[in-house]
Amino acid sequence: MSNIKHGFEGKVVEIPIERIVTSSQLTKGALATSKYKTILSSIAELGVIEPLAVYRSTRHLGDYDLLDGRLRLEALKELGRATAPCMISTDDEGFTFNRHITRLSAVQEHKMIRAALAKGASEKRIAEVLRMDIRSIRERAQLLDGIAPEAASILKNQQTAPKVFAVLKKMKPFRQIEAAEMMVVANKFTATYAEMILVATRSDALVEGAKPKKKSEISTEDLAKMESEMERLRQDCQAVQDEIGDTMLSLVVAKSFMARLLRNDNIHGHLRRHHGDLLASLVSTMDSIAADNRITERE
Repeated sequence: MSNIKHGFEGKVVEIPIERIVTSSQLTKGALATSKYKTILSSIAELGVIEPLAVYRSTRHLGDYDLLDGRLRLEALKELGRATAPCMISTDDEGFTFNRHITRLSAVQEHKMIRAALAKGASEKRIAEVLRMDIRSIRERAQLLDGIAPEAASILKNQQTAPKVFAVLKKMKPFRQIEAAEMMVVANKFTATYAEMILVATRSDALVEGAKPKKKSEISTEDLAKMESEMERLRQDCQAVQDEIGDTMLSLVVAKSFMARLLRNDNIHGHLRRHHGDLLASLVSTMDSIAADNRITERE
């Protein structure tokens, strides 16, 4: 176990806000969105539940590059806080973070509410901060009760409709995992799609007493065909995903190698003296990749 490389250093540390460096500008109007206002209210009332993710800067000693948590950082600045709780990453590669989420997923929201309750916040106060009714807070706090941990992990960064989890709870754990994988490969996270998977689920994969909608209208033969087609689709999509994953890994390794070369003073000096145009192009490309990787934040 001692040979395992951890993604973050062991402790959450308080870092002065002025030492946290961002690599991209916020999109126009980002601070006027309801998402930002919710984050601002949440931090004001409950504090920062999920620490920011940073990496020790290789450009300026004592600075930290922000990897995740841009809106949380802006909220802390607006509230006049001097420091931010941070987890320090051992890797500066942006692929280790999900950069395609623009708002809290249902699973992330569930974890945030559970963390706030664990800190002693009342359901009423959380409801006021998040502008929800108490019933919704309770439903979200219990969102993953009866959900297989593996299925929850698959959907944790997806914009999954909360009603999807109510549908998944009608399935046994192994089928929940299969359903979550099918939603990912199809890029569909709606309750309607989950119901379709439920309808195509055999009775021995359902929890006792669960009855999918309109299942009586589907013959055994049609049910078998649907299941076969969905499995074939899942396998095809998985094959494409695996190929893309290998390609992305190669690109990430290439990017990391080039970044290390450019940090070598001798190589950098040689390129600057004899291949200025090439150096400028490489630096511009690396900066663009870094900006693309970090342009959106997982809040």
